[in-house]
Formats: sequence, structure tokens, C-alpha cells
Amino acid sequence: MNEKFRRYIELNYPLPEKVMGWNMYGAGLENVGRNGKPELFPMPEPGPDQILVRVDAVGLCFSDVKLIKQGGQHPKLYNRNLSVEPTRLGHEAAFTVVKVGENLQNRFKPGQKLAIQPDIYVNKVATAYGYTIPGGLIQYHLIGKEIFDADDPNYLIPVQNDLGYSESALTEPWACVEAAYTQRRRLSPLAGGLMWIDGPLHSDKTFTFEKGLEKPARIFLSNSTPQILELVHSQAQAEVVEVGALNKDQIADFARENTNGKGFDDIILLEPKGAELVSEVAKQIAFRGTLNIVSDEPLEGLTVIDAGRVHYHYTTYIGTTGTEISAAYGEERNRSELMADGLLVVVGGAGPMGQMHVQRALELVPGPKTVVVTDINDERLQALRQTGDPIAKKNGKQLILVNTNKEGVDLVETIRELSGGKMADDVVVCVPNAKLMENAALILGKNGMLTFFAGVPNGTTIQIDLNNIFLNNMQITGTSGSTVFDQKTVMSKSVSGALSPNLSVAAIGGLKQAVAGMNAMMAGTFTGKIIIYPQLEDLPLLSLGEVAQNYPKVAEKMGPDHTWNQEAEKVLIEEFWKNE
Repeated sequence: MNEKFRRYIELNYPLPEKVMGWNMYGAGLENVGRNGKPELFPMPEPGPDQILVRVDAVGLCFSDVKLIKQGGQHPKLYNRNLSVEPTRLGHEAAFTVVKVGENLQNRFKPGQKLAIQPDIYVNKVATAYGYTIPGGLIQYHLIGKEIFDADDPNYLIPVQNDLGYSESALTEPWACVEAAYTQRRRLSPLAGGLMWIDGPLHSDKTFTFEKGLEKPARIFLSNSTPQILELVHSQAQAEVVEVGALNKDQIADFARENTNGKGFDDIILLEPKGAELVSEVAKQIAFRGTLNIVSDEPLEGLTVIDAGRVHYHYTTYIGTTGTEISAAYGEERNRSELMADGLLVVVGGAGPMGQMHVQRALELVPGPKTVVVTDINDERLQALRQTGDPIAKKNGKQLILVNTNKEGVDLVETIRELSGGKMADDVVVCVPNAKLMENAALILGKNGMLTFFAGVPNGTTIQIDLNNIFLNNMQITGTSGSTVFDQKTVMSKSVSGALSPNLSVAAIGGLKQAVAGMNAMMAGTFTGKIIIYPQLEDLPLLSLGEVAQNYPKVAEKMGPDHTWNQEAEKVLIEEFWKNE
């Protein structure tokens, strides 16, 4: 091992008196730093309940763009005046512990490598590293009670030495991808919640409810037959409120009066007829609420649903064609993982996050057999071809790239032909565009899963054929952020070799290039992730191809087609780290 790199990892060097960082003082990149440059701050000293960390790598993320645009108006900043109380970007971060306060010495040691799960809750109130808590675009900073006194004691995650700095930082965005395939929906009636059962107006069917009807605290019944009234009264352990007749125009007032505007935790529609009714009912789903449609007859028309709430509020649409109401619930009917040996379509899959979904699908065994990626940028598609084809070949899979911006391309017909008419088993939408979300549902087949990975704002509606929910077991899911569990899962996969986070890296730069990197990310200059190395302050912002051209020693350690890895990172640090 080179002596210079050994000193780096063993912290065998004097700490600087000043540290460089990019504070954020308002909306817009012009308010990151001072006059377009980073600032120098005194080197902090940890108190008894703090640790001092060295920031080794930071991934730039598209979710930072919303913060850049909104400043203190961002939802996670709660109208904070950044000119008085600045924050700092950089929530995808890897650290090394430098100093440990006396009360934490049984928990942390100098030289220990850490990553962070940035979605932090304190007394169930959302905060976030890189938002409410200043993030990683600085060389050294303190971590204290703002994280240690949070609801989960494990937001700081120990990193094994098998992982380098960039791949440690990338465990956070990769955790968001992993989270898209872990169950986030609630798939049973909420204990202590509010349930509303509507219908059937006229039916001679005998409905049953084998499990779950005992859970709600209050059940409202509207437009119900005598059989439904008897069923609920005989099984419910809650207060039952008989509403009687209720028409579409009365629904909003009914929900507001009985839920304080929060909506119902569980809504069950028995044999609804019109999509307009279902559209109105869908507005009344509570946070993490479910809408269960029980019918064997199609609705008349398309239903309007809030796509933003599927992503951010985990609103869930389920259903069944039978008369056993609870059959719609449960994991067996509502999967979260990609279909084994199936056909996956990743819409907008050549962007930085989309590439991660594609890579995960290609590396997943068994996983999908065919992966179709759509994008409108040939350069990004070809970059994905370079990294994706070897993985697909290794695992016996097929990777198909489609530029949907080209004349004559019909994605629906393409998928119909590839699937022999069965259509796609899974569709993941990585572009925050309502029309693309609508169109994505058109290529989904029976038992298919539609995942909204890129979030549109709450209130963004789409028209969709909800008949497929109860007639064909279509599933609509969405996820936002990740958890400590997701990040640890990614670390485990990375250490075992089942996942290679560094394949996502397209460009690197030193701390002075952080704002230039943000500009490049927003402009789509690079085809994948940008990694900032705060300790390598003078490293230019370069694509990996440019790194290989300019630094032969680094190039010797890079992977095929100039892919990034831990060995190349070591040589880079030896080349650019100045601390003597």
C-alpha cells in the first residue's frame, strides 16, 4: 500500500486549522457558498456527545434540485430562513470518524468508516441530513444529538472495509432503489382506523369478510344491502355507523365531517358502477390508506387518481372479483419484488437513478428475463449498453434499449410483440411526468406491477383503467426515500458481490467543483452519478473517460470501459490528497 494512502486511512496526519465547505443561504445555486466559491470555517472540536467526522465522498442527487429551487420553502425545511440559519447539501455521504467525545467512546472509534441514512425522524417528525441537518459538502463536521437522539439509534451505519468511499456514499441512493421493491403498502385493514364500506346498491350476492373486519375503531356503511349490514354488525368489534343513501356529490362533505379532513384508512367499494364515483372516492383515502374494489364487472370509463399520493403517501389500490372481501389484501396477491423470469420495462431508465433500477434487475437472480429500457437520449442509452450488456450476458438475460423519441416507435406495440401479447410483468417509471405514468399502465399485463419511482407533486392526477386492479390483479405502487434496513441490505449485497454500486458513477470531482457538479447534474452532462471527494479539493470535474485520459495511474486500476472501483479510488487519493 502506498504510504500516502496508508496515512490517509490511518488518520496519521495533522488536521487543518480551517475546513472548506459549501453552506446554502437561500434558493438557487447562486446562494450556495459565497460569490460562487466555498467558504473556510474553523476546524470544530467535538463535545462529550459529539463525534468529528471526515467527509470522504458525497454523491450528487436529483432530489437536491428541489431544495436548490425552493430553498427554505422546501417541505423538509419548514419555512426556515436560510440567510440566518443556513444548511448544506449532500445527503449521500461517506465518513471516517476522526475524534470521539467522551460519552461516545464505547460506540465509535477513530478510523471507523460510516455511511448515513438521511431520512431521520425525531419524535416521529421528519428531519433529514442534507436538508434540516447540514449535509456532507464540507471536509469535516460534527455529528451529535441531532442524530444520536433521533427515533432510530442506527442512522449512522458502520461500513466494512470491503467497501470504498464512493460505493459507501452510493448505498443511500441504492437503498432508495432497493426500497422500491420492499413492501411499503399496508395490506390489511388498519387496527384502530376508520373504515368506510359503500354498496352494493342492488345485489343478491352474499359477501363475506373472513379476516380484518374486527380491526377498525369505527365503520361507516353507505348504500348497503341488508346482507352487508348484517355481516358488519355481526363481526365488527367497533362502532358501526349506518349512513344510508350517499351519492357522488355528497362524498366530499361526508368524508370531511367524519375524518376531520384526513380521509378514511380503509375504503371498500362493493360493485361500483362508474369511474366518476371511484374517482371521487379515491380523493378520500388517508395517508397510507387503502381502496379495495370488489366487483366482477368493469367500471364505465377511466378513473382519476392522485399519482403523487401513490408515491409520497403510499395510497394503495387493491381489489378482487370474488365475494370474499378480505381476499384482496395480503402479500400473496400484492407482491413488491420484480417477477421472476418476467418482462420488465424501465421508463426513463437511462438516467442516473434509472440505470440503478436496470442494473439491479440484471443482477437479480432469478429476476426478470427481459429488461426493456426507454429513454429519449441515445448517448445515455449507449452508456447504459456498455455497463448493462456484460451483466445481462453473465446472467442469461436480454437487455433491450428503446428511444421513444424516434419516429415510428410505438412502445405498446413493441412490448406486445416482445411478450407474445401478454404485455409487461413490471413497469418502473423513473421520470416525474404524469403523462408517462398514464401511458405506462397501458403496457402492463395481467398480474403486473406498476411502480412510480419518480415522484410528482401531490395533487398531480392521472387517468387510469382501474378495472385492471380488481379484474386482472394489477398493482400500483410508489416509494419515497429509504430506511436503515434498506441501506444495510444494499451494503450486504455490495460486500457479497451481488451488487456493484460503483457502476453507477459517471464523473468525479473535488470539493471546489461541487456547484459545477450540481450544474452538470441539472443539465444532464454526465450519464450517471457524480461523486464529489471533499478531501481532494483541487480535483477537476471529469467524466471517467477523461479521468482515464489524464491520469494513467488511475486508469490502470479502473474496470472495463473506464468503470469506477475501489482500487482506482485509492490511487486517485494518492494523486490528489495534499495533506502532508
